[in-house]
Amino acid sequence: MSQQLKHTPTDRQLVDLVLAGDMHAFRHLVETTQGLVAQIVSRLIQADEDRKDVAQDVYLKTYQNLGGFRFQSKLSTWVGQIAYNTCLNRLEKKQLTIYDPPERPAEDQTDGFLLQKELKGLLAAELARLPPIYQTLIGLYHHEELSYQEIIQITGLPEGTVKSYLFRARKQLKDSMLSMYKKEEL
Repeated sequence: MSQQLKHTPTDRQLVDLVLAGDMHAFRHLVETTQGLVAQIVSRLIQADEDRKDVAQDVYLKTYQNLGGFRFQSKLSTWVGQIAYNTCLNRLEKKQLTIYDPPERPAEDQTDGFLLQKELKGLLAAELARLPPIYQTLIGLYHHEELSYQEIIQITGLPEGTVKSYLFRARKQLKDSMLSMYKKEEL
């Protein structure tokens, strides 16, 4: 790690270091944003090999456009916005549908399925059945603990839409869990 990164740099310091050619600073930028990028990419892109390509594209675009960052948001939010837009562009380019729900377990497999999975696993499975935009918003809000404003900046969605989608996602998740797994089994 470079001498200048012994402490946690501010966004401005980090950008200045990267623009000055400090690759350790760029590595630090990647390390501090990789969870956010992975959260976005994994929710919107289905195939593992595509996810890796998209993540690389995100950081290539970040590096190439860093000089244009205007500090109107947190640097991580800006990188998240690049990740979100890169995913949407990839989906459009490949003409993929954003929502392709996985199959539910067959009726006779449900008992075995419940016995094998803990509540966390069940929740993750039901979360995977939500539309990718819902998965992304839930991940950004609950896992990454981003504010509505940061999510709005990343996705470009209006505040009312973000709140509405989060409400719908939670409701759909709750309804699905309650209907598929009887209340007493939870």
